[in-house]
Amino acid sequence: MRTLIRDVRVFDGRCVVPRADVLIDGPLIAAPGGPVDVEVDGRGRTLLPGLIDGHTHTFNGSLAAALTAGVTTELDMFCLPGNLRGQRELATSRDDVADLRSAGLLATAPGGHPTQLLAAIGDEFGDAAQPFDTVADVDQARAFVAARVAEGIDYLKVVIDDGAVHGLRLPALEPEIVVALVDTAHDHGLKVIAHAITGKEVGIAVDAGVDGLAHVWCDAGDDLVGRVVERGVFVVSTLVYFESITGQGDAVDHAAHGSFEHAMRAARVLHEAGVPIVAGTDANPFAPLHGVSMHRELELLTLAGLTPSEALASATSVPAVHFGLTDRGRVEPGLRADLALVDGDPTTDITAVGSVVEVWRRGVRSARP
Repeated sequence: MRTLIRDVRVFDGRCVVPRADVLIDGPLIAAPGGPVDVEVDGRGRTLLPGLIDGHTHTFNGSLAAALTAGVTTELDMFCLPGNLRGQRELATSRDDVADLRSAGLLATAPGGHPTQLLAAIGDEFGDAAQPFDTVADVDQARAFVAARVAEGIDYLKVVIDDGAVHGLRLPALEPEIVVALVDTAHDHGLKVIAHAITGKEVGIAVDAGVDGLAHVWCDAGDDLVGRVVERGVFVVSTLVYFESITGQGDAVDHAAHGSFEHAMRAARVLHEAGVPIVAGTDANPFAPLHGVSMHRELELLTLAGLTPSEALASATSVPAVHFGLTDRGRVEPGLRADLALVDGDPTTDITAVGSVVEVWRRGVRSARP
């Protein structure tokens, strides 16, 4: 199938082309020319690379919900083995759901975050009630990484969280264990993403040599920015997650430990310092929702100081670079035809990104609800 999108404004992942024709030839973007099977009128609309959500937790139905909202790739940050097998098979065999990359099992201390949450999740993750591997010492750290490599994970996620921001006391990985996890993952060619949401935790992560942070921090931590810049660490935003838990009295002790306002400030100062920001929502079975929450995330990023085009890049070309997705994230001949067509111009009004009219994944046009 050859589809020509005619007379459309294009955000190519980095900059805006005011008017262009874009050809979808099978699963790839191609240079316009030759016969076509379908023409799509792009006047008054903007063509974007399919959005990439840099932080999700995948469960049944989430990949379909993501695609409907123009999110063509989800980067899962914790998925138990039984669920992950099913979600990977779905993403590989079908084009009416988003594509998937995953950390699989995250590395955490025995009894550490998120074990306290799994009982509440129930069966949404497929096998949430089952125990999973944790890491108690340096030797276990090395064995843990080797086991995850054998399972085919795409990157390693490490949890550094003592529970304080949730008003809890939880076991947390010791710094030397974090270093062992990072070094072993790097030896296997894997990037390491750290769950660390307070300044103290972020400091441990950065000093250990992680490649990315799974969240902005949500307490006062301006002094961390220089260390993040020096180490070349990228940061996944998850502002909509912090917004979603605001007002949940048992979720965050805002006065003592952190807040949505601190998260917004962290995003602002990180951006001002030139730190790469990857848009991510922390979408899960409850809130934020898969897919549509990315639209709000991009709006929050503009409120934190990014231009609309910078926000769009944070959900397209920037995650493609930092997660090694070399075949997507831009509108360019030869790359995957993972595309979203929206009404209006999100490069001047970011809220237009929510007006999704067409989505293609691997060149297959998605049925609209």
